[in-house]
Order: sequence, then C-alpha cells, then structure tokens
Amino acid sequence: MDFEGTFKLEDRTMEEVWLGLSDPVLIRNSLPGCQFLLEVDDESPDFEELRDRAAEIDDEDVDLDPEAVAERAFQEGSRYVALMEISIGPVNPSFETTVENLHREFPEMRAEGEGSASNSSFDVEAGMRLSQDGDDVIVEWWAEADVFGRIAQMGQRMINPVANRVINQFFNSVEAQLDGLDPETSSSSGGLTTSIKSRLGM
Repeated sequence: MDFEGTFKLEDRTMEEVWLGLSDPVLIRNSLPGCQFLLEVDDESPDFEELRDRAAEIDDEDVDLDPEAVAERAFQEGSRYVALMEISIGPVNPSFETTVENLHREFPEMRAEGEGSASNSSFDVEAGMRLSQDGDDVIVEWWAEADVFGRIAQMGQRMINPVANRVINQFFNSVEAQLDGLDPETSSSSGGLTTSIKSRLGM
C-alpha cells in the first residue's frame, strides 16, 4: 500500500519544523494512540520492561528549550520502539512497533519500521521532505506499507481514511506543539532559527 501527501505549517521556518520532527518527545505526544516512544539498542526489546520504563518518565520534567530538544534529537541509525493503539473499523490492535532512522539530512528524513499485534502486522518505509514557501513550511510525506492479518483483509478502502486521519492529527498536533519549544525567543527575530542552526550544526 502506498500513501503520500503534503501538509502546510504556517508562519514557521524549516529549522523550527525540522527541530520539532527530530524530537522524540514531541513525536510521541503528536502520534495518535502512541503510548510510549523510547530509544533502544536491543534488536529484540522487552516491551513489558519498556512499559515500566515509560511509566517512570515525568513529562513535567521535559525541557523544551531548543538546545535540550536538539540534544535528545533522533540520529541517523538510531532505533526506537513504540506501543501504538490504532482503531481501524471494529479492530483496535495494540502494535508493538520498532522504528529505525535510516537517513536524516536536513531537509530530508527517512525511516523504516515494523509492528505486530495478536492478529495483524505491518512493515513500512516512510519519509518526509521540508521546503519553504514564503512564511510557511511544506512537508511532503510518503509511506510504503505491507499489511498482514486481519487488518489486511479490510482492504485499502478502509485503511486509507484511517491513515489520512492519523496523519492530519499528527501534523496538527506537531504544529500546536511547536509553539511551546521556545516561549522566550521570537522566531521572527531570527533568534530561534539561529539557535537551532547552531545547535544542529547547520
């Protein structure tokens, strides 16, 4: 199954959007149905242990300063695991998901992942590219997915609306959370953009 589309984030710079899309905390909070998103080294992670680890994380202690975000940002080659709950029609699977960042070079990123539930699974490769359009940022995204099990039996006509809903909710949430990255510095003055470029080595 192939998916693609574009999303416009208004009154943003590419650096701001890149920083937001590089933040595991912001991504976790933006993904509908994401219970946790954690970096791992193990190729066969213990999800029960990760649930306990995620429960100990206090979101109130998360630093949203651009330098702190850049410090914990996704890196090329890093591996993450997530627990995703996605409703598709009458099916409400909880996917134990692993994701590897294959390529991250401003303004493009690409990742691959796989997820499994009791009666369904998927493999996916996805990517994004940012471009500036005046005061706005355009995100071009695509995904190629192979879906198996009960969900696959529903067909793309049922899966497509769900995928589009999840993507729109994700980007709308990213856009809202970008406002919280740096409450003291105005991006229009160039302060935030300069800080991000410097911290990320752009």
